[in-house]
Amino acid sequence: MSYEFFIAKRYLKSKRKTGFISLITYISIGGVMVGVAALIIVLSVMNGFEQEVRTRIVGTDAHIRVTTFYNRGIDQYESVLSQVEHLDHVVGVSPFVYWETMLSAGQNAAGARVIGADSATVSRVTDLEKNIIHGQPTYTTKTEEGKKQSGIVLGVTLANRLKVWLDDEVVALSPKTYDGSALLDFPRAKKFIVTGLFETGLYEYDASLAYISLEDAQKFFQMGDTISGLGIKLDDMYRAKSVARKITELLGYPYLTTDWMEQNKTLFNWMTIEKWAMFIILSLIILVAAFNIISTLIMIVLEKRKEIGILKSMGATSKGIMKIFMFEGLVVGVIGTVLGCFLGYLLCWAQDTFRFFQLPAEIYFISTLPVLMQPSDFLFVSLAGIAICFVATLYPAKRASRLDPVEAIRYE
Repeated sequence: MSYEFFIAKRYLKSKRKTGFISLITYISIGGVMVGVAALIIVLSVMNGFEQEVRTRIVGTDAHIRVTTFYNRGIDQYESVLSQVEHLDHVVGVSPFVYWETMLSAGQNAAGARVIGADSATVSRVTDLEKNIIHGQPTYTTKTEEGKKQSGIVLGVTLANRLKVWLDDEVVALSPKTYDGSALLDFPRAKKFIVTGLFETGLYEYDASLAYISLEDAQKFFQMGDTISGLGIKLDDMYRAKSVARKITELLGYPYLTTDWMEQNKTLFNWMTIEKWAMFIILSLIILVAAFNIISTLIMIVLEKRKEIGILKSMGATSKGIMKIFMFEGLVVGVIGTVLGCFLGYLLCWAQDTFRFFQLPAEIYFISTLPVLMQPSDFLFVSLAGIAICFVATLYPAKRASRLDPVEAIRYE
């Protein structure tokens, strides 16, 4: 142990003449502890929300979409499907048709993104069946007369906007018109019976998505045997980018692949920016504690003028004096950071285990405050806390090192 660290430890342990200095030291440790704990808790909660959003987005949509340039559609998709489903990490492939159209029920109307889903394979790619809250995810139903009728599954918010319930009738308008002269062209229309309502918890999906059968979509949108694309699910969604690259190399032009991160790039970028903005803002709490460290060390320098003068007269260098006060400030910072990490971990663990903080499920898509602790957050917060405390020691340590030993002990 160097003499600088030994003396710094003695200064921290010793009972000072001015008890107020000791009080400020404890306040400094407490400030660092609270700042570090607040940072860890906020980052963990934001990680939890991000995980919830990511899980629901990926559960509603495929990990990878295979489409074509200019939305030409995929003809004879069975051969493309067989090539893709044999790739490593691919656990499910399902064809789909996608169109934006208008739905109406009585006097109510709303724009919707209609997806034609293959009932045999859609469950391998999405969690649609798990998200059904009313009815069944079926695309055919029978009327009272026993006739088969096309079914439609709506997002719960979209159903509320249309004011429809199970077994109610919904009319879809196709952007493709009937053939005829320009004066007589009018949109194609088709009636559907509501067979199910789903809820993902994400407003964008619940307010705009509607599912019909793949066959109905192909007929209604006059696509023949063509599909809009293939949805692909992987055993690890974080491999989506590398697998998408392999699919592009395998299929070539005119096929186009997009993974779930590209499809929701804006949302996840916004969440990342928000997370680091909160990190910077809450670091101000540690900065306030750092000012306490500066004031504490300055008062210690004034109190220990004689001791500093004696040390310098005995051969201690200015660099050594600087180290004494830098060590003292760092010890305060390290203790506060360690206690803050422990407090933050304890509170996050308690929330994750006992669910103390509840959220109104009718407003948010989850019932409890989510928490996800990551080792990298603890590391970054600890480094930031210690770095801020270290910078706070520089001015008092520099001032102590410049003290003239003759002036310090002349009147002692």
